[in-house]
Amino acid sequence: MDLDLRRRPRRAVLAGLTAVLLLGTAACGGGDSGGGGSSEGLPETITVTSINPTTGVVAFAGNAANKGYELAVKEINESDTLEGSQLELELVDTRSEPQTAAQEATTAIADTDVAAVFGSVSSNEAIAMSPLLQQRGLPVIYTQAGSDGVVVGDYTWRATPLMSSYYPILSKYIEDQGFTSLGVLYTSATPTLQEVGSETVPQMAEDLGIDITASIDIPATTQDYSAPISQVLDSQPDAVVALLVGAANVTVMQQLRQAGYTGPVLGNSGASAGNLLPAGADGADMIWPVDFNFQQTAQSSQDFVEAYRAEYGEDPLNYAAEAYDAAWFLARSIAAAGSADREAIKDAMVSEAESTFDGALGEGLSWEDGTIVVPGVVVRWTGDGEELLYEGSGGA
Repeated sequence: MDLDLRRRPRRAVLAGLTAVLLLGTAACGGGDSGGGGSSEGLPETITVTSINPTTGVVAFAGNAANKGYELAVKEINESDTLEGSQLELELVDTRSEPQTAAQEATTAIADTDVAAVFGSVSSNEAIAMSPLLQQRGLPVIYTQAGSDGVVVGDYTWRATPLMSSYYPILSKYIEDQGFTSLGVLYTSATPTLQEVGSETVPQMAEDLGIDITASIDIPATTQDYSAPISQVLDSQPDAVVALLVGAANVTVMQQLRQAGYTGPVLGNSGASAGNLLPAGADGADMIWPVDFNFQQTAQSSQDFVEAYRAEYGEDPLNYAAEAYDAAWFLARSIAAAGSADREAIKDAMVSEAESTFDGALGEGLSWEDGTIVVPGVVVRWTGDGEELLYEGSGGA
């Protein structure tokens, strides 16, 4: 095994460097051909940087993603995928700050040893990074970051399906339960949840022929949800949809139960990663769709789960599975390029994306407009763990 992993300190970024690069984008439609080597073969070491939040509000996702990258890099370096060349993975903390993410992207662009980047799980951070990386020609693969403005060209990729693309697999659960109406709470803290709450759920309800009795857009700064909860419950829905980030799911579940609501709550994968454990029994019966769950049955998924458990002694989260598939996609592309040249890698990624593949996220995975397409699964929080309810029908 030769896993080359460095956690580098945040390098100081000159105040004007980001501005200089941004000005350069106006005059440059293509990218620089930097990267750890020429276009004439693979160098001994190929540097890839993960620019992700490992502290701050979305650190739970960033840290899990980095575990997926680390496992994949270990396997890639132990294999003959890169014909003896080794990936060197650098981990950089954005501190859950878009400005820091943009600064670190700028630093990576300027470092000619960096062949590619694994981008932030945060949509707000990714949107700050993508214009720089696309225009300066540094390949990036994001996980999560499900908003518009993230995939903006052939240098930018996303190994997480848009939540809006798989959220409607909840339709089966809604039909099975016989719900005829939904009350919706959603936060404007992230563009993804705002889109799902204001567009995807209403469209799903329309397709099912059921009513939305109330729809409340909750400001990102809200900490007490009792008022919007009262508004939704006063509309007497059969079930409640609550789309919130991380630990906010605990608060909303507790306050829903305190308000007398005892039914299921349709949520999102932000409730995963054990985020609902502090809610105790109040957290039970939150149901959400997600692109991966460690219990899903595809052989390629279970191979990943087994390897992850052997490495870390725990079950993998979807963030790790996405990152694992992202790293292998990059490795296959580098191998096909036969080079660590950034433009050559980008071209190889475009070609590689034309083929389906089996990975941690399932079988028959494909790419559409730079974003991965997967079957998806639906899970239920029991109060102390996740129960797999059913799996999607296919992702190709």
